[in-house]
Amino acid sequence: MALRRFINKLRGVTVKEVPGKVKSMLSFSYLKESFAKGIDGYHAKYIETDSITPLYHVCFGGMAFSYLVALPEERRHLEHAQKHGH
Repeated sequence: MALRRFINKLRGVTVKEVPGKVKSMLSFSYLKESFAKGIDGYHAKYIETDSITPLYHVCFGGMAFSYLVALPEERRHLEHAQKHGH
């Protein structure tokens, strides 16, 4: 969704104007404003409506994060087991 919005903003821009446009979109103030809009939208959509969805987001996000953190160690264990025939 964010990529689609980014592409749509670049649609009517000439090639020479692209670096200036992208540079302005990657500025700290633009990123801060976009993040604030996203948080406000999330708050309006889920928090103000007393939805249980944010709890799901935390649970599944935590599960995915812990899996990604543990993945390198698990791969090392798997390599070791295959190498030594366990």
